Amino acid sequence: QVQLVESGGGLVQAGGSLRLSCAASGRTFSNYYAMGWFRQAPGKEREFVAVINWSGGTTYYADSVKGRFTISRDNAKNAVYLQMNSLTPEDTAVYYCAAGGQPRSEYQPVYWGQGTKVTVSS
Repeated sequence: QVQLVESGGGLVQAGGSLRLSCAASGRTFSNYYAMGWFRQAPGKEREFVAVINWSGGTTYYADSVKGRFTISRDNAKNAVYLQMNSLTPEDTAVYYCAAGGQPRSEYQPVYWGQGTKVTVSS
């Protein structure tokens, strides 16, 4: 089993920044897993945000966050991060950490976290 626990969500004003963290654990977790982030805004379907391969050398981003969000990972800590800058109210959503699967633009992970809420006020 793999457990993914997100943290770092909260309330921020438009134009501000937040850094989300996700800690992975479990007997079957491997640092060779791709890891990523999705989000689900109120009344909308969950959507892909970003993914990173095991080494950190390959990343993909949704067009809506390119240039504003940066995904990174620390394999020594079994963690993945999402630095979010220049936030807008449209970024308001529950953000989910994900792991497993292949690191590609159409990322389909195997494991999911419970989510952390991000609210951006105008």
